[in-house]
Amino acid sequence: MRESSGTGPGTGLILGIESSCDETAAAVVRAGSEALSNVVASQMSLHANYGGVVPELASREHLRNIVPVVREAMSRANITFADLDAIAVTEGPGLAGALLVGITYAKALTFGLGKPLISVNHLEGHIHAVLMETRQRSEIPMELPLLALVVSGGHTHLYLATHQQGSETWTYRNIGRTVDDAAGEAYDKVAKLLGLGYPGGPWIDALAPHGNPRAVPFTFGQIKPRAPREGITSKKAPPPGEGPHFDFSFSGIKTAVLRYVQTHHLHDSIEARRAAFAADPTLTPKSAASVTLCDQQTLDLIASFQYAVVGNLQRQTFAAAEAFGARSIVVSGGVAANSELRRRLQAEADRRNLPIAFPSLALSTDNAAMIAAAAWPKYVAQNFASENLGATPQLRLGQQ
Repeated sequence: MRESSGTGPGTGLILGIESSCDETAAAVVRAGSEALSNVVASQMSLHANYGGVVPELASREHLRNIVPVVREAMSRANITFADLDAIAVTEGPGLAGALLVGITYAKALTFGLGKPLISVNHLEGHIHAVLMETRQRSEIPMELPLLALVVSGGHTHLYLATHQQGSETWTYRNIGRTVDDAAGEAYDKVAKLLGLGYPGGPWIDALAPHGNPRAVPFTFGQIKPRAPREGITSKKAPPPGEGPHFDFSFSGIKTAVLRYVQTHHLHDSIEARRAAFAADPTLTPKSAASVTLCDQQTLDLIASFQYAVVGNLQRQTFAAAEAFGARSIVVSGGVAANSELRRRLQAEADRRNLPIAFPSLALSTDNAAMIAAAAWPKYVAQNFASENLGATPQLRLGQQ
């Protein structure tokens, strides 16, 4: 692995570009281990007006932001384009129009600069965000095989990750995925249902400690893979004969929250809360006033929802770790910022004497440092993208 200091060719400097959803991001990372800059232009306030990401608006904002964001990332890193070894960009998964903005800009840069282009899977980026930070802290490398829980608004996956000794090429095997809603999506939808802000994760995480997590006994049923109908291949069903799969489902608990709201006649209080938030847009999840806008029954409902979701993520993750002999765990993605998830998974990992790592809050959400970090092993292996690279909205990671 090249880890030259100084500037110019051979410095290991990679510019990462990320535009898969509603963040336009650029970062410069050296040799997959040192982030020299990490700039993110968020569209959160724009999409909050609609309660979710509007793809057309996201693409338009990426077009506005991509040039100044890249310029700022280069400036903060105090380097020029000539100093770069390569440029990395998210190929997928994500929104097609949003991905195309980043890919088109990255391809133009590489063509003009004569630099290689590296395509990165967004999910792999989330995993390498954590690995990069463990290297920055000079911690002992996470032991392999490594189990990665990638949990966000669009994804809830379990991957068994490893690489051969002496090789920088990582391999991934998907051993669990959501069959419907992602965990973060369930958070957003429940928060919207209860009249809270967007995104829903920070609101529920901030309000849950004020409620009783055992007030509403939510449960998760066992997910049984369906046999595909004759002549039809299921995209969700795991391949036969490859061991157990630890899948997730969060649509049921979302529906259960809706039924609770209906049967306990919470509609009026929800509408009053919506009106209060609309009247005071300065309210944040951690504002004292935000708690007072929720009655105790609603706080108990929020706490019970989070307790159940985190419990399901914890059970499936550690069951998978035990079944596949994982020697360490990485938790990544936007939901990895959730305080209860971190606390409970850390406690269970400590109980099992199993190393576990989480990203910093800054690298939990979508960013470009993770893309540049994940690109480094590909750069070492000279695994470059072709000039025909395009967006792959449904891109999968590793062996499915």
